[in-house]
Order: sequence, then structure tokens, then C-alpha cells
Amino acid sequence: MKDFLKFTLATVTGIILSSIVLFIIGMVTLFGIMAASDTETIVKKNSVMILDLNGTLVERTQEDPLGILSQLFNDNSNTYGLDDILSSIKKAKENEDIKGIYLQANSLGTSYASLQEIRNALLDFKESGKFVIAYADSYTQGLYYLSSAADKVLLNPKGMIEWRGIASTPLFYKDLLQKIGVEMQVFKVGTYKSAVEPFTATEMSPANREQVTAFINSIWSQVTEGVSASRNIPIDSLNAYADRMLMFYPAEESVRCGLADTLVYRNDVRDYLKRLVDIDEDDNLSLLGLGDMINVRKNVPKDKSGNIIAVYYASGEITDYPGSATSEEGIVGSKVIRDLRKLKENDDVKAVVLRVNSPGGSAFASEQIWYAVKELKTKKPVIVSMSDYAASGGYYISCGADTIVAEPTTLTGSIGIFGIVPNVKELTDKIGLSYDVVKTNKYADFGNIMRPFSEGEKALLQMMVAEGYDTFITRCAEGRHTTKEAIEKIAEGRVWTGEAAKELGLVDELGGIDKALEIAVAKAGVGGYTIVSYPEKKDVLSSLLDTKPTNYVESQLLKSKLGEYYRQFGLLTNLKEQSMIQARVPFELNIK
Repeated sequence: MKDFLKFTLATVTGIILSSIVLFIIGMVTLFGIMAASDTETIVKKNSVMILDLNGTLVERTQEDPLGILSQLFNDNSNTYGLDDILSSIKKAKENEDIKGIYLQANSLGTSYASLQEIRNALLDFKESGKFVIAYADSYTQGLYYLSSAADKVLLNPKGMIEWRGIASTPLFYKDLLQKIGVEMQVFKVGTYKSAVEPFTATEMSPANREQVTAFINSIWSQVTEGVSASRNIPIDSLNAYADRMLMFYPAEESVRCGLADTLVYRNDVRDYLKRLVDIDEDDNLSLLGLGDMINVRKNVPKDKSGNIIAVYYASGEITDYPGSATSEEGIVGSKVIRDLRKLKENDDVKAVVLRVNSPGGSAFASEQIWYAVKELKTKKPVIVSMSDYAASGGYYISCGADTIVAEPTTLTGSIGIFGIVPNVKELTDKIGLSYDVVKTNKYADFGNIMRPFSEGEKALLQMMVAEGYDTFITRCAEGRHTTKEAIEKIAEGRVWTGEAAKELGLVDELGGIDKALEIAVAKAGVGGYTIVSYPEKKDVLSSLLDTKPTNYVESQLLKSKLGEYYRQFGLLTNLKEQSMIQARVPFELNIK
């Protein structure tokens, strides 16, 4: 018995001591990596910035806590911040020791507006006289559009260039829902408000087909014009190549047609770059990845004026309050209005650039943010910079700004409102589930999904949607300094590209965030200033403490398994958490 107690005590003591040692080692490693992540990158002579694109692009990234969760769930996907890419390209242009940019185009999940903004940054970089070289084993169409800005486009001898035109292929759930016994009760205003069509139809309505045709042709026009200018290929020829589907031909055909310059294996690209920076093949080539570039110091003296030009990022679906799965990565109305109030009260902030990347969401939250922007504008200039989307609720929160800037390929407008409530009576009948009710008044059980709406309930909801639409129209008219009648002619829920929106007066200028900052500085009338991004990014430790494993499983593990269908899945699973009245674009435009 004594030996048993002795060995048990020794085992427990060993476990405790081991745990303490492991904890200390873990904390030392944690703080060591945190310190290393903040270490300034020293740029060697004849360096090349490498932009290795293989993952997903977002407006801004938060620190992944040491990649612990990524490793735990075997998630090898990369997430890049558009802000990091743009600032890194600018720093590479300013740094004399960086001789060029090597764009390694693998795969990138993003929209054409973001690609256009990066592409313009690369074109600006080339004005410094430095080179841009692109290589891919096989180019996706979007990354070829980006890569066409390079001085040379390199392609693997057995690779291909996807060049086929643009299509939109939304999914429809009506028959699926009908089979399981679910009816979607829809209330909307706007002929083109097609967000509800996936639940009520099996194909696009004529109005929706009209608007989708218009905006994908507008985007394709921007793509072909850009490639034509960079590659010196007539637009007619580019369309002919798209109709031929060159990706199925040998790679030599892409070179013959002028889409690529040279066929080279990936192994030989490094030697190609060495020749460009004029170093021997035996010498080491200094390549600076995005992580290195983030820690390269800018070649500008620190401003001492104390003036701040704020850039506030509003990205994702618009929700009322925190708590839902979508709000973890989206625009939470209650938080945004609090943040904008702080910017209003901060006298050091001289102007605000509101960076919007949103398909919309809750109409109520959109109205609250609109009011916060209006109040902010009474104290300082507010400039909106639109990214991939700024439509429906995304346009709602933008329309009150002093100036609106959008990329030509940004999707915006979609001025309309809808409500959608499921009726599961047929489903419950199939599975033998019934309900009963006792109520004191006529509408006491309003919203019960176990039965269809009565005619009185339908009338009330439609009245609420119509009132919301009228408010939306009014806000747009006030913000754009025009009449409600003028807005109604271009509203009806119709989606426009930034290029078309400028012609219609919904947008003031075409360009990216740099253009918006330029306007903000001019309106603020300041000489010296510092650009500060909000909300403040969390550091590694905060990200680690705040990370919720269950949300990570849903947003990362499911995303990696479902791929392009993840967003559609998320919309269905979160339908119950969404506000009843929505101001948002079609659920999934699915543009490729």
C-alpha cells in the first residue's frame, strides 16, 4: 500500500511539474513569436518582393493566434488583407533596394473590384521603372487579369490560361424547399430586387436577367480593356480567344496569341529573376514575402502634426447586434455607430474614409449606421470608398457621405427592401408535428412559422416593407442632393457597376482607397497628417483570447470543405437569425 501511494504521489507530482514546465515553455514561445512578428524587416540590396497569391482575399486580416487553430483543424488556406497588399506594393515602390515584384499567381478567392485595385497599384508601381513579373502553373481568369499588368507573363510549358468570359450562375432552392414542405413568404418592393428569387423561383426573372446581363458585361468590358491596354491585344481578338477556350490548347498557343510571353518551369523562375536584378546564378536571391513587407518601414518621416485621417473598415453582412455567426466577420450596427461616434468626438480626426465592402443586410441596422454617418458629417468630411460590394444596405450606409468613390467593377445600388419569413406547415404535417394556440388578440401569435400568414398579416408586412423602401429612397435623395423621383427611376432594387453608378449620379468618382484618401485630405485642408485604420486590429494575444473554437470550426473548417458553396450554406443556416426586413443584394451573384 505504501508503494502504491508513493508511486501515485510521484506520478501526480510529475504531471503537475510537467504541466508547469510546458506552460512556461508555451508562454515563452508565445511572447517570443509576438516579439518576432513586430521585428522590423531589413531590406537587402537587389531584393524582390514576392506576392504569392494562394488563398482568400479580405479587406483586412486579424492575427491568427500563431496558426494554432489552423494547425489544429488542418486548415492550410491563406487569408490575405487587401490593405496589407496595397501598402506593401507602395513600400516596395519607395524602397530603392527593392528592384521589382514577382507575382506568383496560384489561386485567389476575391472579386474583380479588388483585383482591379491591386492591378492599378501594380501599374503605379511600374511607373517607378521597376519590373513586375508574373508566373503561374495555370492562371485563373481573375488572376490573369491581375497578372496582365506585369512586364512579362510567364507560363508553365504544360500550363494554361483560363480566358472564357464572365458568367453568373445563381442557385435556386424553390423545388428543394417545396419537397421538404417549406414555403418562403416574401414581401418586397423593387422590380429588380431579386434577393428572394432563389427561394421563390427556379430561374432568373426577366428583370433580374436584364440587370445581371448589364453588370457582367460592364465588368467584362473593364477586364478586356485592361488586358488590351497592357498586352496590346485588340478587344475583338480577346473576345475571339475567349470563344475559342484557349485553356484547352497547348500553352504555346497562349504565347502565340500574346496572352503570355515565355514558357518556363517554376524551377527556372528564380534564375530568371536573378538575371533581372543582375546577380550571378550562384548568388542568393533575396525574396520578401507579404509578411516581410508588412514590417518594412515606410520611407516617410513620422508626422508630428497630430492630425489623423481615419480609415474605418465596414466589411461583411450588416446585422443589428453581435451574437450571430455572420456578425463575427460582418458589420454589427451597434458597434459601428459606437465607433463612428468616437471618431466624431475625437478632435484629432480631421476626416474619415468609410471603406465599405458589403452586400447589405438588416434594414434597421443600415438606418442606424446611416444616421451615425450623418452625425459624423456634421463635424468632419466623410468619404466613402467602395470595395467589391456596396449594395443595398451597403449603399444605404454610404449614401449620406460627402463623396462616394467606387471601382468601375464595384457592385452597388440595389436600392430596395424585402422581407422573407418561412412557413413550415407542410413540413410539420409530413412529420406528424402539430400545434395549437390560445391568444388574447388578433395578431398575438404573429410570426408563427407553423402556419401561413393571414391576409391581414401579409398586408401589415407589405406596408412595413413599403415604408422601409420609401425611407431608403428618401435617404438616397437627401445624400445625393436630388429628388426622390430621380432616385426611384434608378432604384427598384437594381444592381449597378461603379462605372454605371457614376453616370447615374450614385457615385462621384472612380478609383480605389488611395483616391478616397486624396479627397479626404483635400476636404480636411490639412498639411501634415497620419493615416490611422479603425477598428484597431487585435494583436496576437487578444486574438488568441477572443477566438471562439465553435465559430472557427464553422467559418474555417466548413469554408474549406464547402468552398464556393459556403456562403450559400451560411445564408440558409443563419436565416433564422437575420432581421425580418432586409436591404441586401441577391443572395449569391456567383460571378465567375
